[in-house]
This record gives sequence, C-alpha cells and structure tokens, in this order.
Amino acid sequence: METIILASKSIDRQKIFQEARIPIEILATDVDEDEFKKKFSDAIVLAKELAKAKALYAKDLLIKSNRDVFIIAADTLVEFKGEIIGKADNEQQAFNILKKLIGNTHHLITGIAVTKTYSSELISDYESTHVKFFNLTDNEIKNYLKSNEWQGRAGAYAITERASLFIEYIKGSFSNVIGLPLHKIFLIFKKHFKFNLLNYFH
Repeated sequence: METIILASKSIDRQKIFQEARIPIEILATDVDEDEFKKKFSDAIVLAKELAKAKALYAKDLLIKSNRDVFIIAADTLVEFKGEIIGKADNEQQAFNILKKLIGNTHHLITGIAVTKTYSSELISDYESTHVKFFNLTDNEIKNYLKSNEWQGRAGAYAITERASLFIEYIKGSFSNVIGLPLHKIFLIFKKHFKFNLLNYFH
C-alpha cells in the first residue's frame, strides 16, 4: 500500500485521517509564513501558496531520504470582510479575533497541495466554508479562552471542542473547518494520481 505523508504538525488534521482510518506518517515543515503574507493579500491565493510551499519543502526532505511517497500539505486561515485572520499569538489577540467574529459569518479557507516525491505534478486546490457564531458576552469569550483551544488554531477556535457550543451554523465542508477538506483530497488522488483512498479498507 502506498505511503502518505502529511506535511503538517496539526493535531486536528492528524485526527481527520485517524477517524477516516487512513494511515499516514507525519513530517513537520518549516516555512516562513510571514514572507508569504507580505506577498499575497488574497486569502485563497495565500492559503494555496502556503500549502504548495509546505509540500515542496517536504518533497525536498523526502528526496534526500530516497522515499517515493504521497505528500499532502495544507494551510488554513480565516477571512472576514476582506481581512485575513490567522492564528493568535497570545490570549489577548485570541480575544480580539473572537470579538470580531462573534455574531457574524466568516469564511474558513484551507489551501491544499498534493504531490509525490518523484512526480513533477503538484495539484493545488482550496475549500471555503461559511461559519456563523452566536452572540457572546465578553465574559463568555474569556471563559472560552481559558480552555486554551485558541492556541495554534486559525480564527482562535476549535470547532470539534467547546467552540461547537456557540456555532450557529456551518455551510460547506465540515472536515475543512477542522483543518482539511478530505473530499477534495479523495478527488485529487483519484483523478490525478489514479489512486483510490477507499483501497485502504480492503
């Protein structure tokens, strides 16, 4: 069976594959995201470019180790009224982000990139999901932040945990909000690499 490398440190993305019972290996990447943010102001373009950079970084490492494997990379960010919102550096930033999103609809965008170690083909795509929050008081936001779920999460929340209490609705891919549009990954593997992820269930 083909080996799949997930070029991501995200625990949420790892869980998506675990729950789908698709075996993966983890390879952390080191990409300077700030440099990309200076170059790209469009949220979709930025997410896709970051995902591609992470996939190529992983590919360089795997070529050195002579491993021919599939590589999946992704980057998730939040777009709200034209503003790109990433991860909070501290609790005050997390509060400011949530204060802005509360009571409103935002777009959660994930850029994805799929390739193989010795393939010249790199497939890039994205998914955008609409998320609407209920109104919360400042104290409710602060109480939520005590959970520390905001750490390392775009938009400063984790939909599968306590944040599910104040999400009014989700329009679009649920797995995308967690961190990876798995249906897009399935289609890319099937169409471009002639590999069906359902084979893992044989």
